[in-house]
Amino acid sequence: MSVAGGTAVASVSSAPPEQEEGVTWWYRWLCRLSGVLGAVSCAISGLFNCITIHPLNIAAGVWMIMNAFVLLLCEAPFCCQFIEFANAVAAKVDRLRSWQKAVFYCGMAVVPIVISLTLTTLLGNAIAFATGVLYGLSALGKKGDAISYARIQQQKQQADEEKLTDTLEGEL
Repeated sequence: MSVAGGTAVASVSSAPPEQEEGVTWWYRWLCRLSGVLGAVSCAISGLFNCITIHPLNIAAGVWMIMNAFVLLLCEAPFCCQFIEFANAVAAKVDRLRSWQKAVFYCGMAVVPIVISLTLTTLLGNAIAFATGVLYGLSALGKKGDAISYARIQQQKQQADEEKLTDTLEGEL
């Protein structure tokens, strides 16, 4: 039983994309922490946004509260232990690539601002948007050093020169 359970666990966690991208452990925790803080700020600002008589502000506030729930569900599933599918959703989100998380989180944060452009929606969604930006930066990868960049550029230049000489020889 332990062999079958061990292989099942190994096959589920065999390809986490964050490990392949070379993201450090502290940066992953920074992204998670900003996601939790973004959820808290969305929830508080969403509650304040719902205390009004303007329907668009109420809609933006409800959306912000839903953003807070989704951020907590994705980044800190232990906060949602009362929900049966929380761990399954978190596992699926962990398998997403960083750029996919960035697009998802930034898109979620922009919608309430589009619905109702107020200071509360801007400040409430700022940290959630920053979470998406952090995931987007991790998708870009590490910054290369100047020597390897110069070597790659030189190889590209040589390949371009070879293509140019081949086409010139073909025309003659």
